[in-house]
Amino acid sequence: MGIKLALLVAFFSVMAAVGLYCRRQAADVSSFVLGGRSVGPWLTAFAYGASYFSAVVFVGYAGQFGWRYGIAATWVGIGNALLGSLLAWVVLGRRTRIMTQHLDSSTMPEFFGRRFGSRPLKLAASAITFLFLIPYTASLYNGLSRLFGMAFHIDYAVCVIVMAALTGVYVIAGGYMATAINDFIQGLIMIVGICAVIGAVLSRHGGFLPALEALSQVSDPSVSEAPGVFASFFGPDPVNLLGVVLLTSLGTWGLPQMVQKFYAIKSERAIETGTVISTLFAAVVAGGCYFLGGFGRLYGGQVDVAAEGYDAIIPAMLSGLSDLLIGIVVILVLSASMSTLSSLVLTSSSTLTLDFLKDRFLPNLPERRQVFLMRCLIVAFIAISVVLALVQYHSSVTFIAQLMGVSWGALAGAFLAPFLYGLYWKRTTKAACWCCFLFSTGVMLANIFFGGSFPALLQSPINAGAFCMLAGLVLVPLVSLATPRPDRDLVDSAFACYDQQVLVPQREALGDPGRES
Repeated sequence: MGIKLALLVAFFSVMAAVGLYCRRQAADVSSFVLGGRSVGPWLTAFAYGASYFSAVVFVGYAGQFGWRYGIAATWVGIGNALLGSLLAWVVLGRRTRIMTQHLDSSTMPEFFGRRFGSRPLKLAASAITFLFLIPYTASLYNGLSRLFGMAFHIDYAVCVIVMAALTGVYVIAGGYMATAINDFIQGLIMIVGICAVIGAVLSRHGGFLPALEALSQVSDPSVSEAPGVFASFFGPDPVNLLGVVLLTSLGTWGLPQMVQKFYAIKSERAIETGTVISTLFAAVVAGGCYFLGGFGRLYGGQVDVAAEGYDAIIPAMLSGLSDLLIGIVVILVLSASMSTLSSLVLTSSSTLTLDFLKDRFLPNLPERRQVFLMRCLIVAFIAISVVLALVQYHSSVTFIAQLMGVSWGALAGAFLAPFLYGLYWKRTTKAACWCCFLFSTGVMLANIFFGGSFPALLQSPINAGAFCMLAGLVLVPLVSLATPRPDRDLVDSAFACYDQQVLVPQREALGDPGRES
């Protein structure tokens, strides 16, 4: 217990110190929300990755999908690295940074409002962001508190309140820069921790090959009659596995707290470096989490999934580790959860302040007052999410993946296609954005209340969310072509940023000898 407490005290002390250190750099809106758009590649890449992966992945998704698909769940981690990180940085990173600075937008709703010249569109995006980030936040508390209960036997409510309060301290004090620096520290802990845990768990079964052999002996007739299916390449249900890969990978393209990382990056060189770092980070952390979860069936005798839920699988796998390793695991998941939580509360408070309150009720609010209001809203958002987490803990919504699936499905389904086409295609219309917003939020809300009436494949919030994202990619171009063209001056003004001439050193680009002569 002494080792665990010492690690926790050291961790919390560092997080709080970083927040206080960055306080002076968070005096205006741009610094508080985006770090002055001068964040380097390492901080941005780790902020992206640490915000991506949390207790939702380590406890909820790794446990649930490892149990369902066996070792094939590792494909989810591979998809996160290639689609959710590498391709996201290549497709979105540079163009997002250029156009958002040109439009002077600090949030995703503000981007929609200025790119499409629509104040109602901005307000709608702001409402969707605020509404659907709350259940995601509740899912973070749930996963973390299960591990705290296993390691320290602490009441769930105490875990939730302490985590929320400590996250609030450094976000309120230092804004985006404090969050980015702490994300870097937390990301390093996540990399070391997941490698150590995988090694320890596999060693208890004699190593990788003996563990895989033991997994191949596990059977579950209710899932599949095929022998060794949980140790196979694609697992017992590749179709539903593909839905998980799409939601957790492609979904990041439309999540405001993820895309906003591209707003803040410093330079062209930083984007290139950040792409590599972010991809490797995702491969180690996400790949490691799902790989570890794939061996969950080996602990079937210790967990009653029907009674305790999937969220109990990973804690059961870790319960037999040494005190030192359990302490590392707690810090690992605490790092992952606090980094994601800080990103969510900062995104939500900035969206509500800049895109709703300032725009509609306080148009002349000074910058210092805007920052103060964002800090107050961070407190309010954390308080609401804590209450929801405590209520959810005693309700029928018990699986972490279910909460996250609803949140990701609504946000990514509503925003992914309009944002992507808005960056690349001049023909994208305001009506197409509205259509995508209404369709995805409507489907996900219906899935919550009337999920049993959906087709069997779409009853899962995860599959429903993946369906919304893919449907948006079709709906936006179809509706855009069927509705009047957007105002030409507005579109040309937005896309003019890509045609601006800039001077760069010769090492950045080769000159044209013909023109020089």
